[in-house]
Amino acid sequence: MTFSLLARCPRSGQFGMVISSSSPAVAARCAHARAGVGVAATQNITDPALGPRLLDLMEAGASAPQAMAQVVAEAPFIDHRQLLCVDRAGRVATHSGAQTLGIWALAEGEGVVAGGNLLANASVPKAMVAGFNAARGAFGDRLIAALKAGAAAGGEAGPVHSAGLLIVDRETWPVAWLRADWSEAAMPIEEVARAWEVYAPQMAAYIQRAKDPRAAPSYGVPGDE
Repeated sequence: MTFSLLARCPRSGQFGMVISSSSPAVAARCAHARAGVGVAATQNITDPALGPRLLDLMEAGASAPQAMAQVVAEAPFIDHRQLLCVDRAGRVATHSGAQTLGIWALAEGEGVVAGGNLLANASVPKAMVAGFNAARGAFGDRLIAALKAGAAAGGEAGPVHSAGLLIVDRETWPVAWLRADWSEAAMPIEEVARAWEVYAPQMAAYIQRAKDPRAAPSYGVPGDE
């Protein structure tokens, strides 16, 4: 029901991911990232607790493969879970249990990993990694390119109804957290891509407003033009 891509930007050190699904609010349940630590996805028959658990282990010093091995050894019903993660060194790890739904596949690159289940075909994750690596521009642009490449390669076997983009940088909160939690028109990828187009030029200003509003650009509202 889901396809996603997770990555570490080697230039900025940012972590991020994109994800889409036929289920509602997929990013709210499946996308997890922590600045300076890594990024993790918990999908298929989702246990949202496993994303933070992977991040906790990586923050404590485990590599992505070590964190994944520990979660797989400890978590209940692990045969129903599909998990992906990237650590601060760009190492990746995955798990797809025996109960992963439909056609499923995984693909890895340097500092990037993609995976999905109930896919239209097994080439979708590979297309996402290729789309990410071929794209230019900001980290978010590359993530959006990956999501679009996955959809163009066939995407999910059924209609996509939700999608999201998550990026963390040096702050304790996400610097970008854009979601389409339910789209009746089955266009959430386009909605998230459009939201990124609007948000990207303003992202630095929103970060500055949080850190020190005195140094931030004006808000462009009456009384503060």
